[in-house]
Amino acid sequence: MERTEKCLLKLDRMNKALRNERPDRVPVSDFFWGGFIRRWRKELNLLDDANPYTYYDLDWLVTYPNLDPHIQPFEIVREDEIEVVVKTGFGATIRKKFDFPMPEFAAFETDTIEKLQAFEFDSPRDPRRFYEGGDNQIAGVGDGFERNSPPWVETIKALRPEIPVYGSVIECSECLTRMIGQANYLLWIAMYPDELGACINRIGQFYLDLTKAQIEAANGLIDGMVIWGDVAYKQTMLFDPEYWRQYFKPWVKQIIEECHKHNLPVIYHGCGNVELILEDFMEIGLDGYNPLEVKAGLDYTELKERYGKRMAYCGNNDIQLWESNDLELIRKETIRKVEAGKEGGYIFQSDHSVSSDVSGKTYDYIVKLAREYGTN
Repeated sequence: MERTEKCLLKLDRMNKALRNERPDRVPVSDFFWGGFIRRWRKELNLLDDANPYTYYDLDWLVTYPNLDPHIQPFEIVREDEIEVVVKTGFGATIRKKFDFPMPEFAAFETDTIEKLQAFEFDSPRDPRRFYEGGDNQIAGVGDGFERNSPPWVETIKALRPEIPVYGSVIECSECLTRMIGQANYLLWIAMYPDELGACINRIGQFYLDLTKAQIEAANGLIDGMVIWGDVAYKQTMLFDPEYWRQYFKPWVKQIIEECHKHNLPVIYHGCGNVELILEDFMEIGLDGYNPLEVKAGLDYTELKERYGKRMAYCGNNDIQLWESNDLELIRKETIRKVEAGKEGGYIFQSDHSVSSDVSGKTYDYIVKLAREYGTN
């Protein structure tokens, strides 16, 4: 399971970019929808098992252990050739239409503050999370649908000789969205701020402990960590930033500190306009922020000028522009972004993930541009 020389070069490239040091070139990678991969294969006349990570020799990817509060098989509520409705380990009932890109949250078992207060998590250290295959919501119900995801540690072992591999964990906001729904979550902040705050602290402890267990299970096999958590939308924060600072920030800080104890850099993935708390992430030592959505008014070149080398940035390429497949506009924006990132502090990706509306030929063009103009 020795790593190739090329993989070690990618790892050095990623780490330098996240430390705001000058890499040999700007790192390039992304998150890909299954619909895009199928389109990409067809348009480029590739084999049925081709994937962008190996085809383009991309610089990093993310893996998912079982992060569900309860470790259990999906309960199939309904299934036909059009859709499947399942109940997951988050207690969420999710409707996944196979022809639609993303699923719909239909119902939540935890639908009162009292149920949330009484909720009991399965052990964060349960070995099934890391060493056994099975159903889990984050890996299995998204733009695709997958049963019996393979064992996490075995997945890492298969990938890491060729590409840097990050683990991942969700934070309190992401857990609440998946367990009780965003509408309840935001309403309960207003109705039960103290009671919900106590629940957030329980959730935070659970995912901190799961982070520790994940690092132990990986036993040196992962190269970094992604924290998933959305707390903003297109305009600004979803709720009062002071509430975030009181209840959410301390747990993100502790997860970052735990990762740093093991020399693992951390990238936080949070959609929307997070400018009100961006300095908070810098204060608690976050290495890189993703995805920096352009439609939310964010531009990493402006942030880099404003904040200097306090943090690195990952993403910020307008997926709506990529979906237009306007190669001239894409060329100008791609060159602008990668040239600004050549000194370090930037990982080239979309500002969320590569959707099915992006042409395979367009993405091929983008990667080649990023490599050509992002090389030092």
